[in-house]
Amino acid sequence: MREGARETTAEEAGRRSAALVIEEALGFLYPAALRAAAAVGVADHAADGPRTPAELAAATGTHEPSLRRVLRLLATRGLFEEDGRGRFRLTEAGDALRSDAPVPVGPAVMMLTDPTMWRPAGELARCLEDGGSAFGHIFGMPFFEHFARDEATAAVFHEGMAAMSEAENRPIADACPFPETAGDATVVDVGGGHGGLLLAALRGRPGLRGVLYDRAHVLAGHRLDTEETKGRWSLHEGDFFASVPSGDVHLLKRILHDWDDEQCVGILRNCRRALAPGGRVLVIDAVLPPGNAPHQGKTLDVMMMASLVGRERTEDDFVRLFDAAGLRLTRVIPTPTVLSIVEGVEGVVGD
Repeated sequence: MREGARETTAEEAGRRSAALVIEEALGFLYPAALRAAAAVGVADHAADGPRTPAELAAATGTHEPSLRRVLRLLATRGLFEEDGRGRFRLTEAGDALRSDAPVPVGPAVMMLTDPTMWRPAGELARCLEDGGSAFGHIFGMPFFEHFARDEATAAVFHEGMAAMSEAENRPIADACPFPETAGDATVVDVGGGHGGLLLAALRGRPGLRGVLYDRAHVLAGHRLDTEETKGRWSLHEGDFFASVPSGDVHLLKRILHDWDDEQCVGILRNCRRALAPGGRVLVIDAVLPPGNAPHQGKTLDVMMMASLVGRERTEDDFVRLFDAAGLRLTRVIPTPTVLSIVEGVEGVVGD
């Protein structure tokens, strides 16, 4: 009897494990449903109260039974809620899906679930076999080269990154250790995209001056032209692998995680060469914690592996990068977001 009981217990544990693993394997369908909902803009029509699937389908020009099934899945995680009469409403948790939300993330959803991210993730086993990205195998060229040739895909990426950053920029800018006396200080946002972080920095420090540094086609979409920042910013076109403009602070937000270690060291060296005396480099990226605790950076790291050549890094990884670039990591500053601020100054460990 005891032996049989042990076998039964093992079988039950095996069934629980099987059920869990199968549930995990089905998890890709939730972001697929989220993408579909974002693509048709259903959140805009479900924000004012519960509406029937027929009403929502009519408002979005979609197939009613299919829309109902998508919303039913999204409701299992609280972005929408189905009432007892089969009507759906957008919840507070899902509010950012509205196009007119204070911090709209629809473009970020479309970017993160774009085929340029989605398809390489499906080929992740290839990365395990050869250690490289799956992106080139699928699209025939590296990630950023593909974007340079495809304007529509590039627009999805830059709009998505701007939306993803919008929720982060203000708290990150508030946490950045900018010069106490900002009257003559210049912050260079390296690879700063449309300038959301630099705009938040300039708004938070009225004496600060800023330079937005990126490719010309990216700078064309900048957001710095506001009355409160008038006369305190400039645009600088270029390639951060070649050089960066001089400044007192160089910001690198979500830049280094795109590139391999050698490329990161090259970027950091260019920043060091362009630093004013007493200046600092602020790398703003996920800093992976040790152990098994969930962290968004661990998820993003797998996306980096599938689509790009970079990765998310630990504090020790950043120490090594900074040291190789002639910088000394002085501290890691947490922020209210998933990202941290890794501060470096000229000099190496032991100086």
